[in-house]
Amino acid sequence: MRGFLMPIRLTILAVTASFALLASLVSTHADDKAAAAVASQDNGKYADKEGNPTFKIQEDGTVDWYTYSGYRRFNSECNVCHGADGAGSSFAPALANSLKTMTYADFLSIVAEGRKNLSAGNEKVMPAFGENKNVYCYMDDLYVYLRARAVGDLPRGRPAKKEDKPEAAKEAETSCMGG
Repeated sequence: MRGFLMPIRLTILAVTASFALLASLVSTHADDKAAAAVASQDNGKYADKEGNPTFKIQEDGTVDWYTYSGYRRFNSECNVCHGADGAGSSFAPALANSLKTMTYADFLSIVAEGRKNLSAGNEKVMPAFGENKNVYCYMDDLYVYLRARAVGDLPRGRPAKKEDKPEAAKEAETSCMGG
């Protein structure tokens, strides 16, 4: 009986080690209100303590320009697949949920390069937007809008109030769009 149990124990150890390895490879990034808190500001652009773009929503509901711009860009380029306000659809996932566990770098990579998810006969493909100026010139805007939605600070729908467009945003837009 003892000889019979040894292969079972080795199999259990191998499976356990495989799960541990898999768990270590899976991103443990978790975004929430505390992680998204504003730590710095530069010309109307806000960043968290890690230096990633973030949003600022004032007590009266006024959003920063970049969050508002992200809302506009999302609704002109992304909502067809990802649903209104990033709530998802049968074509693509709810980005308002995905950004809870997605890093800023992962977001940029997926938007620029695209992504394929081929599982159980359910093929989903996100096209690359790395050459679409209406997307890549506003990647940070899209990110902060979706991040605000993901952590629950921004309700669905068009933000009622917004900050004025900073001069730096006008210059970056002109530079990127080639105007």
